[in-house]
Amino acid sequence: MRLSNFFKSLALTGLCAFSAAALAQKTQLLVYTALETDQLKAYQEGFNRVNPDIEIKWVRDSTGVITAKLMAEKGNPQADAVMGVAASSLALLDKNGMLEPYAPLNLDAIMSKYRDTKNPPAWFGMDVWGATVCFNTVEAQKRGLPKPETWKDMTKPIYKGQIVMPNPASSGTGFFDVTAWLTLWGDDNGKGGGWKFMDALHENIAQYTHSGSKPCNMASSGEFVMGISFEYRANANKAKGAPIDLVFPKEGLGWDLEAFAIHKGTKKLEAAKKLADWASSKDAMLLYGKNFAITAQPGVAAPLANVPKDYEARLVKMDFATTAANRERVLAEWTKRYNSKTEKR
Repeated sequence: MRLSNFFKSLALTGLCAFSAAALAQKTQLLVYTALETDQLKAYQEGFNRVNPDIEIKWVRDSTGVITAKLMAEKGNPQADAVMGVAASSLALLDKNGMLEPYAPLNLDAIMSKYRDTKNPPAWFGMDVWGATVCFNTVEAQKRGLPKPETWKDMTKPIYKGQIVMPNPASSGTGFFDVTAWLTLWGDDNGKGGGWKFMDALHENIAQYTHSGSKPCNMASSGEFVMGISFEYRANANKAKGAPIDLVFPKEGLGWDLEAFAIHKGTKKLEAAKKLADWASSKDAMLLYGKNFAITAQPGVAAPLANVPKDYEARLVKMDFATTAANRERVLAEWTKRYNSKTEKR
């Protein structure tokens, strides 16, 4: 080998070794999430602009599935952080001692009602996602069906077989709907008015899905007239040209927070704290505000075209600790009554 070629080869070997070393220095965070797939890229890019040395590896599924997975792994935790999972689920994890309390840099900017009350908090909110009904105007006109104004309108026999909604055991959207109806009309351990409402609604349900987005997608495509869903998916589908109106039932709307927490026992605590700092920042809130009408920092989200300005005032009262405490009992009762119409996996 000529001497010049030898030095070139040596330099190339050194460059490759340097690149491999640089790659190896990246910290990989395992983050469990229920965020929509079409949101993840923007959030990851926003975080990596500030922290290019941390790589996020997402484990994504519906809220109920992610919650069950985290609970099943309690004795052998895998996740470093949990991002974009319902605050009611994080309250359950906190009750089981599974979260690492941490006050992120931007905590003071987050409204107190949208974060854990402890100091430091076990979790904090990112944005509110709430109930919306996707109503296909074309299919409704073909069938001569009026647009409902209230939840109770949806129990009328004319809508039999025309409604789809998420299963609350697998979907956070479905769970906050059930929680809201029990809040509005009563629980009483399976005997209250909320259960009577769900009995009547069940008569008109064609299918319970495992995703909060799917009912709106099914209504948007004309497969069913109505899909009980949430405002991000409804607004996004309408913006893409789906022939749907967004209905916000007058009695009140179920909701939850997409929230963030660090998993107790993570071996990458400093990197997880950096993700928490970014997730609570105004830059992150601006990204959340492109998808949701309400962010945990006030005054950040721009108005969404098809969401009413008083949306926040329409949300039912929510107690995350109580919801977490009742979760297992409520889901067992719901499953016993209605699970026969759930889609097969």
